[in-house]
Amino acid sequence: MRTLQTAALLASAGGAALMAGLFCAFAYAVMPGLSRNDDRAFVRSMQHVNRAVINGWFLVPFLAPLPLLVLATVLAARGHSPGTLPWIVTALVLFGLAFLVTGTRNVPLNDALDEVGADASPSQLGAARAAFESRWVRWNTVRAVLHTASLAALLWAIHLHGAIV
Repeated sequence: MRTLQTAALLASAGGAALMAGLFCAFAYAVMPGLSRNDDRAFVRSMQHVNRAVINGWFLVPFLAPLPLLVLATVLAARGHSPGTLPWIVTALVLFGLAFLVTGTRNVPLNDALDEVGADASPSQLGAARAAFESRWVRWNTVRAVLHTASLAALLWAIHLHGAIV
């Protein structure tokens, strides 16, 4: 069971690291770069990114850590590295909150932006951007912080578990 818990912790940390890195990169590079575009280029670019991101390279590290963290929590609660339990639960809660932010904040904004057609007028593009950009950036920053904090809790749990000295 220790090996299973170690694998679950390491895989979860890998997923949290990938998610934190992706959302942080959007916060400090992608969105500031896209913000320099005119409304049409901004809207089209975000539409393309939002469609392209739904793939296995994104979905595996985005989805897999949740059940793995539940498994690691159950194993810790059953006495496998019990000192790790609060840190694993913390990581699970933080990762879960980031998951909820994505699903309840960023995805609906993405979906609304996706409704803007190729024939949209300049005023429609401006309105769509205004309804999207600042809110999406704010929630993206929240999920970047949550994933980073989840990773930190996981790394400490892995240290306490003895998988990394």
